[in-house]
Amino acid sequence: MPFFAVCLCEDRDKKPWERMFLRLFLYRKGYDIMSIISVNNLTYYYDGCDEAVYENVSFTLDTTWKTGLIGRNGRGKTTLLKLLTGELENDGAVNTKAEFLYFPFDVEDKNMTGSELIGMICPEVQEWEVIRELSYMGTDCDILYRPFNTLSGGEQTRLLLCLLFLRDNAFLLIDEPTNCLDLDAREAIGDYLKTKSGFILVSHDRDLLDKCTDHILSLNRSDTEIINGNYSVWKENFDRKEANELMRDKKLKSEIGHLKAAAERSKKWADTAESRKIGIDPTKTEKSPDRRAVEGAKAKAMMKRMKAVESRRQTAIDEKSELLKNREYIDTLKIPSIKAKSATVLSVQNLVPYYCDNGDSNAICEPVSFTLSDGERLCLSGKNGCGKSTILKIIAGADISYSGSIAKAPGLKISVLPQDTNGLCGTLDEFSERLGVDAELVRAILAKLGFSRRELIGRTENLSAGQKKKVLIAGSLATPANLYIWDEPLNFVDIISRIQLERLLGANTPTMLLAEHDRYFCENTGTERLYITKG
Repeated sequence: MPFFAVCLCEDRDKKPWERMFLRLFLYRKGYDIMSIISVNNLTYYYDGCDEAVYENVSFTLDTTWKTGLIGRNGRGKTTLLKLLTGELENDGAVNTKAEFLYFPFDVEDKNMTGSELIGMICPEVQEWEVIRELSYMGTDCDILYRPFNTLSGGEQTRLLLCLLFLRDNAFLLIDEPTNCLDLDAREAIGDYLKTKSGFILVSHDRDLLDKCTDHILSLNRSDTEIINGNYSVWKENFDRKEANELMRDKKLKSEIGHLKAAAERSKKWADTAESRKIGIDPTKTEKSPDRRAVEGAKAKAMMKRMKAVESRRQTAIDEKSELLKNREYIDTLKIPSIKAKSATVLSVQNLVPYYCDNGDSNAICEPVSFTLSDGERLCLSGKNGCGKSTILKIIAGADISYSGSIAKAPGLKISVLPQDTNGLCGTLDEFSERLGVDAELVRAILAKLGFSRRELIGRTENLSAGQKKKVLIAGSLATPANLYIWDEPLNFVDIISRIQLERLLGANTPTMLLAEHDRYFCENTGTERLYITKG
């Protein structure tokens, strides 16, 4: 490739879209461009499914971009990453000179130390380089000398990301790196990714996407869309399109209503004219033949007009359907909450959970005290392992040792959303029956949360992690209660659904106690926040 072309493509004084245009132009001219990822006519079907996950999808990315990949659960984000790596066979072409590396990286021998992993993942790298990378995330280098299976989830994530980014010519495909991590760990990973380039990040963590991405690849209902900017830019664009489409939707519905009324009037006029024409007796009047001709012509004209109006109405309906086929619906959710009999729903004083270790009881956290009034939503936060989930389980009635006092309002009905989804099995009908809720209501909620018809009739154990979480959310929302206890409800749940839930809680103001690491969600829905400290 000519030297001047290389200089133009890498000129940092040029805007990203200008460099991208030049690279794409040169790529199409047959030059070897290292910085281009070109996806052409990608088509893929799940086994046994007639509906395509991707059909003739094409897009182009720059390997210097920090690209966030977003979309509804079940839209195929992880599938796309596996298609890029070649793990899944597909119709279409993926052209790039970069080496795709998938995260989470599968470490087969969990007894290997971090130092040993260096030799396996990036043998050309020196240990001091890894130590430097770990320092960027505020991580002590001692994790290099411990077996991998003894590291916490956050430590494993940070170590693997460092090693993968140090590999030559690597383009990382990062799949949900912050799930189940506390706020501090999320901050560290976000700060680290902010310093890097050349990755696709699948995440529902809006704070993370805001911090470390400069492009958003959005998997919409019927197409893919690339936005130049981070999550906030995408959200602003999304809100604007939603508002415009809602206005056009309203206008089209009004027009369809007017056309329908006009069609009904034309039909009545035609029927009346036809009845008059048929009802004339030619033996009783001299003008009968002429009158019959006039009435016949009138009826014919009315029928023609009615058909024209009906055709316009159908055109408007078709236009509306075409307009909204790619719109992400954020339908309003409802919650059958019951007003508590007392203004104070829950009072907790000096609560300290305990766990037993070799016969000794040890405090999990420092004493916790709070009062929850009707309509309040308290968010518990703190490092992983500080006892948030344990506190929620105790309040929900689990048999766990603790000291302190818990006072509940008389007749308090609690709806619990657990963190773990492993127990899900069977159909939605069976799930609803076990929970004692209306199955049709559960389906209606899930449909609004983006479930397809196939997912609504399938078995819950075959769903993705995000879809399983939505099933638990739907079950909780379908349960009439005075108090909703939700333990990390948003793990694996897509951004659109998070927005829906925020709007739900804002509109219905249920009484809620929850543990959640999503800063946006806590700020948008929580009325109070309580930080839990380890014991």
